[in-house]
Amino acid sequence: MNAFSFQIITPEKIVYKGEITSLVVPGQEGYLGILAKHAPMLATLAAGEVQIKEGSREAASFAITGGLLEVERNGATILADAAERSEEIDIERAKAARARALERLLKKSTDIDITRAQAALMRATNRLHTASKK
Repeated sequence: MNAFSFQIITPEKIVYKGEITSLVVPGQEGYLGILAKHAPMLATLAAGEVQIKEGSREAASFAITGGLLEVERNGATILADAAERSEEIDIERAKAARARALERLLKKSTDIDITRAQAALMRATNRLHTASKK
C-alpha cells in the first residue's frame, strides 16, 4: 500500500510526524478516510478520534478537539486546537473533567455557561473513548 506524509500540529508542538498508509478523521459532518494520492482538499474537523495506520503496524489513535485538515497529493496535515496520543491520555484526569462537566450541567444554575460545560463534557468523553484504544 502507498504511504504518504502526515503530521498533527497544535499551537504547542508537533504531536505526530511520519509516513502513514491511511488516515481517518472526524469531519464536521462525519468521519473521512484518506489514502495516498487523495484529491487535495480542506476540511473543518470536529472533536473526535484520529486513526492512522503505518504500513503493517497496528493503528494509532489520537484525541483531537477540532481543527483543520489539509490534504495534498503527497501528504496531509492536521492543525488541531489540541491533540494527544491515546497512550498519553491521563484517564483519571479525563474522568474528573467529565464528572465536573456533568455536575455543572445537572446544576441548572443560571451562572453556568451551558455551551462551555457541554464542550468540556464532549472533550472529556472523547479523551476517554480514545484512551480505551490503547
